[in-house]
Amino acid sequence: MLDKLKRRRTQYALGKNLLISETQVDGLIREAIRLSPSSFNSQSSRAVILFGKESDKFWSIAREALRAIVPAADFDATAKKIDGFASGAGTVLFYEDQEPVKALQANFPLYAHNFPIWSEHSTGMAQLAVWTTLADVGIGASLQHYHPLVDAEVAKTWNIPESWTLRAQMPFGSNEAAFAEKTFIDDELRFRTHR
Repeated sequence: MLDKLKRRRTQYALGKNLLISETQVDGLIREAIRLSPSSFNSQSSRAVILFGKESDKFWSIAREALRAIVPAADFDATAKKIDGFASGAGTVLFYEDQEPVKALQANFPLYAHNFPIWSEHSTGMAQLAVWTTLADVGIGASLQHYHPLVDAEVAKTWNIPESWTLRAQMPFGSNEAAFAEKTFIDDELRFRTHR
């Protein structure tokens, strides 16, 4: 498993040349999320998987939402960043369904305050599972956060249920550039082991 995690890296230079079919990619994303853990097996993670023009549509929504808030003098850099995400083969929109979270809060009131936190853990694990699974088959990706700016337009465009809360966006595609060497902070700053 560690060798798979080592292959999971942020890739901004994305292309549309997938090594496997869109159907296979879709299946891998679904299975990675399906196998991801969730508190009390709530299975609260949801995903909208966009390919091709549908993915382009999402990044167009993000671009226009940003145009409304980014100063005109700075918008070219923002637009280039969005264009980079749109250059990929697709995008996964990660959601958490609040209905299972609310049901758990009602059924287990002693832990009610924790279920929203544990839902965030679930989406993080689903995101890592998808990212690692894609990396394992040679597909590059990055994790982005353009919510809540895009939420309303995205919900309208893809008929997203009201109980789904957008948590992250993952553009993916072929790796069009090599990865830079990954650096790590000193273990002494990060870990403590007691025996």
